[in-house]
Amino acid sequence: MVLSKSFGYALRGILYVALMKDENRNIRLDEMAHALRIPRHFLGKIMKGVVKAGILDSSRGQQGGFFIHDKTLSTPLVKIILLTEGATYFNTCLLSLRKCNSKNPCPLHHKVDAYKEGLMKIYKETSVGDLLNPDKKEFIQSIAGVIDDQSSGHRTSVPT
Repeated sequence: MVLSKSFGYALRGILYVALMKDENRNIRLDEMAHALRIPRHFLGKIMKGVVKAGILDSSRGQQGGFFIHDKTLSTPLVKIILLTEGATYFNTCLLSLRKCNSKNPCPLHHKVDAYKEGLMKIYKETSVGDLLNPDKKEFIQSIAGVIDDQSSGHRTSVPT
């Protein structure tokens, strides 16, 4: 049950916009893509879906961009998963068998069923706001995939 890049990019984009809320400005797609090291075109498609799902708001024009609303921070992760992965994500067989369920289980079905339920509980109970870190610089580096190597003073990008 691995989540796709689309989920990761959507969550990272939402977190970036939420983190910038205190700047009282809209966050432009170019800024977000650059800061998070995500391909702009792909991120644009994903963020359009995020706005359509009501997780963020956006406006067009010179001062346009993305911004949070009163329900953004309380959005559970499961809503983002359903947006990016689809409703069948939680019923997908780990062995990719089409008819895997409790009546017709694959060899792993019963072993992973409890873990799936636990993950679902975490996804339902964890909100966007729960993931925010008040240290803006460190948090942006973490969601951009940048690691500071304190011993050498070098920054390394982690593949996205």
